[in-house]
Amino acid sequence: MRVIIEKNYEFMSKRAAEIIAEQIREKPDSVLGLATGFTPLGTYKELIGMYKKEGLDFSRVTTFNLDEYYPIPSTHPQSYHYYMQKEFFKHININLDHTYILDGLVKDVKAFCRWYEEEIRKAGGIDLQLLGIGRDGHIGFNEPGSSLGSRTRIKTLDAATIKDNARFFGKKEDVPKYAITMGVGTIMDAKRCLLLASGSDKSKVLTKAIEGPITAQVTASILQMHKDLIVIADEKASRDLKNKDYYQHIEKLTEELKTLTIEE
Repeated sequence: MRVIIEKNYEFMSKRAAEIIAEQIREKPDSVLGLATGFTPLGTYKELIGMYKKEGLDFSRVTTFNLDEYYPIPSTHPQSYHYYMQKEFFKHININLDHTYILDGLVKDVKAFCRWYEEEIRKAGGIDLQLLGIGRDGHIGFNEPGSSLGSRTRIKTLDAATIKDNARFFGKKEDVPKYAITMGVGTIMDAKRCLLLASGSDKSKVLTKAIEGPITAQVTASILQMHKDLIVIADEKASRDLKNKDYYQHIEKLTEELKTLTIEE
């Protein structure tokens, strides 16, 4: 696990975008797992800037989104279909035929979820999965108590999640009570995971996720077992980390190592 601490949200977003851009440059046909919500907005903004200013090429990239409310039409302003088009896809040269977003109105949910898992497999698996963390430690919509081996499925949303999301819908009663989400096991299958955390309201749960015990009550904690996890947090989100000084020391040496030239 690599933990990178940046001074604020802007710097966190830039670092995350740099890592994603590096993935695309090294493998132009990369398969990316994408997240929604407030946290990744800055990252998407930075990637759009790289496309426009540096020619970062998304034409061969395939994407799979983490989750979607259920039931909700793709045209709803709070659907993640709408979010991805508005905040990212329409600003870059990605082939929309290669973008996969969970269907918030599908009739046979179980069959659809099996299909989604199969499409990920046929694409060669996810090379890099972008993640945020909920206030209760969830990733995707894998609420506390979710199986750590779960696959893509429909989930009932926790009351706290519904309350948090009410600000986007106007009132609690308008928030969908269900979501279709990649499972924890699906997320763990990604070759690399990139977890972002910003703000003081994420400080305690981030500490539980990366320094606490692995538990289904904090589904993000399973990421400690991932073979290639990068965590990027801003100062506010990282303030409760017990090993913060250690992470900063290791990251400094990691960056210095890149500049070293070893003579034979």
